[in-house]
Amino acid sequence: MKRHVIRLGLDTSHFKGKRIWSDGQLRRAIIGAQCWDEVLTSLGLSPNSLDARIRVRAHAMRLGLDLKHLEDRIGGSAKPAEAMPDLKHLRDAATSIAAAWFSLCGFTAAIPVEPTVYDLLVSMPDGIKRVQVKTTTYLSRDGWIVGVGRRPYSIGNRERLVPYDTELIDLFFIMDGDLSMYLIPSRVIAGRVGILLRTYAKYIVGNAAGLMAPAVAALRRLAAQ
Repeated sequence: MKRHVIRLGLDTSHFKGKRIWSDGQLRRAIIGAQCWDEVLTSLGLSPNSLDARIRVRAHAMRLGLDLKHLEDRIGGSAKPAEAMPDLKHLRDAATSIAAAWFSLCGFTAAIPVEPTVYDLLVSMPDGIKRVQVKTTTYLSRDGWIVGVGRRPYSIGNRERLVPYDTELIDLFFIMDGDLSMYLIPSRVIAGRVGILLRTYAKYIVGNAAGLMAPAVAALRRLAAQ
């Protein structure tokens, strides 16, 4: 059928397939836009979606559309200077921060290729350590509280938290909302699923608050206005 359509020279630019936009809409969006953010917005897509940006750009290239006026503006209005750290991303960033801390200590850290009960494998003088990374942004009136349990797999992920097996985890690397970093042996918190971090202050090994400096500076500018 497709070969016959091509042979007859029929217009198929209005076909969408599984997309919410057609080839014709994409052509018009690219012609009338000055950056990729405007293209995505015209198509009803989020400018912040990297996946959408990649798919739309790839489709435009397959159609042979002229993208030169957009290529110089890749990234649109998201200028590097406007990037601002946010604690809502702490959970995603923590494993990388932990790996960097171990590396700065001279230890080789590796992230498992397949899902495991631990987040990092670290080569230390006394052997390979299995490290579980945890974070918290929950500040109670008594201090930062962090969950140190795991939830057994179940449909809907509704099982109660259970403690980690100390035979499977050697160390907990924990970051709180102040970006203080704790390195706590698993045997110290064995059997617990939640702890108050201030009672483990002696296990603090550093602080990464400097990573939030741009955000702090922005807040100070706003306060001064």
